[in-house]
Amino acid sequence: MINLIQSRLKASIDLKTAVMNSAELMNTMQGITENVVQTYKSGGKVLWCGNGGSAADAQHLAAELSGRFYYDRPPLFSEALHVNTSYTTAVANDYSYDVIYSRLVEAMGRKGDVLIGLSTSGNSKNVVNAIKKANEMGLITVGFTGESGGEMKSICKHIIRIPSNDTPRIQECHMNLGHSICELVEMQLFPKK
Repeated sequence: MINLIQSRLKASIDLKTAVMNSAELMNTMQGITENVVQTYKSGGKVLWCGNGGSAADAQHLAAELSGRFYYDRPPLFSEALHVNTSYTTAVANDYSYDVIYSRLVEAMGRKGDVLIGLSTSGNSKNVVNAIKKANEMGLITVGFTGESGGEMKSICKHIIRIPSNDTPRIQECHMNLGHSICELVEMQLFPKK
């Protein structure tokens, strides 16, 4: 049992080290952060979507921006698109689960807003559809995926492809990088005196 725990921790550390040492990923992170900061300076918002664990991560990261991260400051408009269960179940029932996010992007999104989609495969149909709708509307699209990037790789303005096929390790890196974006956005918009 201890050996398994240690091997999982080592795999997590090794993957995070690879991410940390990737100039491409670090440059992409910088671009995403700059876009999010500019969106907020222009009065826009950040929307998030994902399924399962990625939905939980999307909701967690949205709350870091809309609540606070490290210190008290004004709230930022950031929302995970799945939090209204009545909406989600009604649209899934009346239309299709594949359009639960794209319909909300159409309703809530505005040109210049940011949509961040999380999908370890990069192929979650409802996330892909949301990104396509966001692109049509002029939103800035960001994808957090695993190694292949799936369909999201070719449709997002910014793509974070974690170099792994191990879902839990990918999601751990998504949270680390998401937290980094939240921290940098908070620091740039509300510098501590």
